[in-house]
Amino acid sequence: MSLTLARPAARRLDFSGVAFSEVVSRLHASAGLASKADIARAAARLGFDGREAIRVGDDCAAIPDGEGYLLFAIEGFMNGFVAADPWFAGWCGVMVNLSDIAAMGGRPLAVVDAVWAKGEDGAAPVLEGLRAASARFGVPIVGGHTNLASEQGQLSVAVLGRANKLLTSFDARPGEVLVAAIDLRGRYREPFSNWDAATDAPAERLRGDLDLLPRLAEAGLARAAKDISQAGLVGTAAMLAEGSGVGIEIDLDAVPAPEGVDPVRWLMTFPSFGYIITIGHTVLPIVLTSLAERGIAAAAVGTVTAERKVTIRQGLECDTVWDFARAPLIGCGPAEDAA
Repeated sequence: MSLTLARPAARRLDFSGVAFSEVVSRLHASAGLASKADIARAAARLGFDGREAIRVGDDCAAIPDGEGYLLFAIEGFMNGFVAADPWFAGWCGVMVNLSDIAAMGGRPLAVVDAVWAKGEDGAAPVLEGLRAASARFGVPIVGGHTNLASEQGQLSVAVLGRANKLLTSFDARPGEVLVAAIDLRGRYREPFSNWDAATDAPAERLRGDLDLLPRLAEAGLARAAKDISQAGLVGTAAMLAEGSGVGIEIDLDAVPAPEGVDPVRWLMTFPSFGYIITIGHTVLPIVLTSLAERGIAAAAVGTVTAERKVTIRQGLECDTVWDFARAPLIGCGPAEDAA
């Protein structure tokens, strides 16, 4: 029996009543973007310079293994988020790691977690969220670390996966189209800017949607992708541009969005299913159709350029969000950037 999926209505961001200067100001002040800039400090301390045998700065470490790759990733969660919504933090511990695996063209194998809490009652909702997501996505939790004598709740989760053919943050090329693919069938999980399109979704849909990215990679339709993270669409595009040694120009008017959202908040939102993908013009219709058939809102939202900066356009106005000639973002660009 085939699965019939509802396709979301094609919507774009509505900037009516929002000045472009406000858009620029709020993006520059984004906490999500600032947190990504912190990575550069850690990268420098660890001596990363782009010459590592296993490139650093992607959604996962891609470790050559036979004819494919083992994918290894980890996520740590803000203490405030764990305290405010512990069940959802546990759920996200699984979900965002699986998103990292998919972003690199892989499929997940297993998850481990590290939980700190004040007693068993403090750990219970986090563990229940982890268990629920593990069951819904069909990926086992195979172990981890537990500390029930902590004064505050903390959570970190790691995942192991495998890819036959990689998508990376290092292979975007000038002239390619930037596609945004986001599941709009959800709502904000207040008070944070997390767009939840997963907790109420059936297992079959969640698992099938995650398989979209590996199938695009294996069909040779895409080489570069990244999951939209806490930095939002624009910040994630900046990380992809830095890793590939390119620039990206984003047309804000083309970004798919739910009806009625604050447009600037949406640009800084962490969606439960959200990716940016760079592809060639000739395969754009195939990719957009493949995503739409799964009910995913997808659109060409920009262009990869040779100019080393990330710019945004809205109507006739334009501004630079990040100029790599002035400063790195996460400090994980090509080797020549460190020379």
